[in-house]
Amino acid sequence: DLAPEAVARCIAEAGIGFMYAPSFHPAMRFVGPARREIGFRTVFNILGPLTNPAGARHQLIGVGHPEIAGKLARALATLESEHAVLVHAEEGLDELGLAGPSQVTEYDARRGEIRTYALAPEDLGLERVAAAELRGGGVEQNVAITTAILEGERGPRRDVILLNAGAGIYAANAASSIREGVALAAEAIDSGRAAATLGRLVEVSRGVSSGVPA
Repeated sequence: DLAPEAVARCIAEAGIGFMYAPSFHPAMRFVGPARREIGFRTVFNILGPLTNPAGARHQLIGVGHPEIAGKLARALATLESEHAVLVHAEEGLDELGLAGPSQVTEYDARRGEIRTYALAPEDLGLERVAAAELRGGGVEQNVAITTAILEGERGPRRDVILLNAGAGIYAANAASSIREGVALAAEAIDSGRAAATLGRLVEVSRGVSSGVPA
């Protein structure tokens, strides 16, 4: 839960930062308790990405219901987004999945169009697996899983990370396709750069939290 200045330093020094939504999105903070009490997705799940306080022009956005993706894409185009990639997995997840085809709705200002298409794991050289095989656990288990993947462990959990990271790289216009983005994500892990970046983020975050230079 770092202050904006601290996150800015993380981005400057580590190349990555985590923005805790209630701290950066004051207007949405007050609806948080009501959203948790309701227990299902509401209009605020749509408003969040549209009112991004960081002014992001390149976004990978997970949608809980595929039918709203087109509406979101049109709104983002009106808000002068550069490249927005909205995703929904067949198994009902608001991300790209490995159980079957995912829906991708994309607005790219360079082409000036919105298009929707299906993306299957095998289209990217990945194997289909049941969503249950990707399930994590508590904080300690998830840290162990992430560490193992960054240290080179292969399998479906790594694949789903590559899939979604690749889509993010593509949304940032750092790759010409999601497939190329997946390859770039794999190279970042295999070269050790991803682990080094995470390590640097932890180091800088602890430094700014304690007031000690990282």
